[in-house]
Amino acid sequence: MLDNPSLTLVPGFRAAAVHARVKASSPPEKLDVAVVASDTHAVAAGVFTTNRVKAAPVSYDQTILARNTAGIRAVVINSGNANAVTGAQGLADAHTTAEVAAAALGVEADSILVMSTGVIGQMLPLDRLLPGVTAAVNALDPAADAGHRVARAIMTTDTFPKEAAARVTVAGRTVTLAGVAKGAGLSAPHMATLLSVIVTDVAIRPAALRAALEDAAGRSFNCVTVDGDMSTNDTLLVLANGRAGNPVIDDPDSPGYTEFLDGLRQVSAALARMIARDGEGATKFVTIRVTGAPSWDVARQVGLAVGNSSLVKTALHGEDANWGRVLCAVGYSGAEVDPTRLALWFDEVQLVRDGAPTDYQEADAHATLTKPEVLIRIDLGQGDAEAEVWTCDLSYDYVRINADYRT
Repeated sequence: MLDNPSLTLVPGFRAAAVHARVKASSPPEKLDVAVVASDTHAVAAGVFTTNRVKAAPVSYDQTILARNTAGIRAVVINSGNANAVTGAQGLADAHTTAEVAAAALGVEADSILVMSTGVIGQMLPLDRLLPGVTAAVNALDPAADAGHRVARAIMTTDTFPKEAAARVTVAGRTVTLAGVAKGAGLSAPHMATLLSVIVTDVAIRPAALRAALEDAAGRSFNCVTVDGDMSTNDTLLVLANGRAGNPVIDDPDSPGYTEFLDGLRQVSAALARMIARDGEGATKFVTIRVTGAPSWDVARQVGLAVGNSSLVKTALHGEDANWGRVLCAVGYSGAEVDPTRLALWFDEVQLVRDGAPTDYQEADAHATLTKPEVLIRIDLGQGDAEAEVWTCDLSYDYVRINADYRT
């Protein structure tokens, strides 16, 4: 992973963010409209929320990507308003946002993708948003700080900006990948609640990029849970402009695909872990590692059941080594587990062996939960597959944040 990551580390991409007062009460220092643009046509792929109540930008982007996956020029993102549950007008407003950005860039409207995040059920304030879009396009810059500003502009209840970047070698050429994400609550697959844009200079066909994105998302963003809720706006986009000059990756069997996928996995996982670390009100970052599973899918299924358990998460916040709650969640996960084979550790302290408690010391178990980072390891004793899920504790502040989020 690269130090000082920024979207603009990737050749051929520029970025900008401005304060447009999308949310009327936002302070003047709050950046809330961002644009990420490619100097040339980029291949694009996206994965979206599976919530049947989809925000207008999600529906809009899915329509665009259904007909244009090789000619995307920019992504426009606003915070402060989700443009969700806004009916036909909301979809029209997403289209208008893309048109205004396209006009400012001098490109076609169907080469623009849009994202929104914020409060559900409010119409976009186009009188403030659209001038902000134009201003952001006019401010596009390849400087590192421009990418950092985008990461700040997309934040809502996030407490820190989330950025990651990596370089890999693809068929002898250096390929750079960089991404930003936002997300702190309403986080549960599929997908974890987030907006994320990852850009790269790899040369790749749309179908191959789509395959790589689905793989990377499944092992990163779809392994995060903060509170078990799913948003209306979840969107992860990848844009690839081909500037690296590698032989074009046609499909997953092409030379260089595995190396590119590794880089995409690295960036996606880094961003996903930041989302769990920044869970609303969180005081602990929790890794749930499930080993000894018959398949990766089963391992992930068990890990998510534990990560979604309010009883587990409140025990973690209270630093109470109530490990019975963990095994309870394993049992109702839906996976075919054998209770007599289960083993459980909190960090290095083994609490359960062959489905029965060990002679561990309660003080040692408690001590593992007093740290800001906690590892829960569960071995199913049924195979060689494993998976990691990332979550956080459930604190008093989570209730406070979400009790008055809108008002």
